[in-house]
Amino acid sequence: MRFLLDDEQREFARTLDALLSASDTSRAARAWAAGDHAPGLALWSRLAEAGVFALAVPEAYEGLGPLPVELAVAFTELGRHAVPGPLVETVAAAALLHRLDDDGAASAWLPRVAAGKATVSLGVLTLTGPYALDADVADAVLVVEDDTLRLADSAGPVQPSADPARRLARPLGGTVLARGPAVAAATAYAAEVAALATAAQSLGLGRALLDRTVAYVGQRTQFGVPVGSFQAVKHRLADTLIALEFARPLLYAAALALAEHGTAPREIAAAKVTAGEAAHAAARTALQLHGAVGYTEELDLSLWIRKARPLRDAWGTPAVCRARVLAP
Repeated sequence: MRFLLDDEQREFARTLDALLSASDTSRAARAWAAGDHAPGLALWSRLAEAGVFALAVPEAYEGLGPLPVELAVAFTELGRHAVPGPLVETVAAAALLHRLDDDGAASAWLPRVAAGKATVSLGVLTLTGPYALDADVADAVLVVEDDTLRLADSAGPVQPSADPARRLARPLGGTVLARGPAVAAATAYAAEVAALATAAQSLGLGRALLDRTVAYVGQRTQFGVPVGSFQAVKHRLADTLIALEFARPLLYAAALALAEHGTAPREIAAAKVTAGEAAHAAARTALQLHGAVGYTEELDLSLWIRKARPLRDAWGTPAVCRARVLAP
């Protein structure tokens, strides 16, 4: 079976690519890592105008969705351009509030999410540990512990992260919003949406790393010829491309399954582990083929390289995803 985007979906991807290419996302990511959120939030508003967050919000709450395939298309572009912020967590929180069927909480937050007027972080203790992404800047931080959902009062200090633009903080206190089996069921769905979006980010990230590396080895010379002409370099790049291209249909197959069935744990887990491992391999390839310059933080490449492993492990480590795929 072939999983190809239709013309409208491809045009949506091109539109987002053009928007982000003109937005200096590298500067926004560096500012975000330094605690200056203004450029990132301005970019957030432009993404909302393009309909990105509305894809996760039902029409009843002023959204366009849920549209998992379009969400995968959007997050691939967000990963390609290393856009900072709790992007995955916001759409996952929207999915949780929608599935929870609590009209009070949904009415309070989902229209704001769709319009880009609220950033939301989500922490699920069994998946994210005690920390939530960008809890220091989010308008709301939702925390799920066992079968209890609460809205955190505040956040602790930002903790060091492998990716400086992924700012982790411990949610503190909070008001209980809901308890019971409905919370567990809604959280399971939200975790699937988060894993799908993270897989899409990884795929876009890997393609950006590959494209930048191909361009670099075509310019860098050794023994009077471009290093990209060396057979070993060609093989390394070809392996990276094959891994990324293998992940692409798995991602769209998972998105289709989620759209059709409302749940797709195995398909999403397969896409997550494949895209995450492919992006991580692309980061290693980029680091090696860029040589000593690849280790420098001054080079924008570092913004992509340092995201690869955190994205690979977020919302389901490779071990967790493989176990889910193989579960009876």
